Amino acid sequence: MPPPPPWRSFTAPRTRAAPDDEGSRYLITPAHADVVNAALHLRRPLLVTGTPGTGKSSLARAVAHELGLGEVLHWPVNSRSTVEEALYRYDAIGRLRESSLSRDRSEEEPAIGTFVRLGPLGTALTPRARPHVLLVDELDKGDVDLPNDLLTVFEEGEFEIPELARLPEEQSEVEVRTAHRGEHTTVERGRVRCTEFPVVVITSNGERDFPPAFLRRCVPLELPTPDEGMLRAIVTAHLGEEALTEIDDIVDAFLRRRAPGELATDQLLNAVFLRTGGVDLSADGLLDAVLHQLGGTV
Repeated sequence: MPPPPPWRSFTAPRTRAAPDDEGSRYLITPAHADVVNAALHLRRPLLVTGTPGTGKSSLARAVAHELGLGEVLHWPVNSRSTVEEALYRYDAIGRLRESSLSRDRSEEEPAIGTFVRLGPLGTALTPRARPHVLLVDELDKGDVDLPNDLLTVFEEGEFEIPELARLPEEQSEVEVRTAHRGEHTTVERGRVRCTEFPVVVITSNGERDFPPAFLRRCVPLELPTPDEGMLRAIVTAHLGEEALTEIDDIVDAFLRRRAPGELATDQLLNAVFLRTGGVDLSADGLLDAVLHQLGGTV
């Protein structure tokens, strides 16, 4: 097998301490960087819009890389997503089963914290000296009430876990798992409250409008469709300057097809990577397969 593209390599898993290569290669204009900095200073969520492939989701990883904030917490939103599940999950059935088995074996029952796991949003609100980075991906795919449900959490910077809040005084501190692999945090009296508001990047494909109250609490950023100069800079950042040789026909084909079909930038990277790897993109159907339209019937 030939080596994979840099953005499709899974040999080195991302860790909180390791820099994210994708974030180090992200390109942004000074004007857009100013908007990002404004959201950071104001401790407000950044609402990023734009067509597919403009780098909305990658922006969160770029911010985490530039500020050295570690692994990005990812909350992919769908039509069934709720704020409660993004905050935490309590496995009541698992606790009941394990408690019953422990009593049968005359063993001590497992602690309740074993059955509580914070979700990406809940983990983002755990206290830490430096803020977490949370990517709320494609919020417009969620329920119509989801943005309003987020308002209280974002405004207060805290939430309660009722199952832990009801415990007696001697169990006021409970250790629970977080969304970071192998990480635990201590929850006191069932309440989680951040010390530094997380860096929140919310992406939207513009499929529907958001409530004014929600928009008022966000800093909007619309990423434009990259022009030819930016496309070449993106290719250079990911594949090196040598990749720019003999790809004019691919760039021309991409720009020609993008207007009616709304191609994504990563499709251009795929085509250039194949060309630099020695694949004959002039073969019938191959370029069409790589630069396929994102809308319509496949």
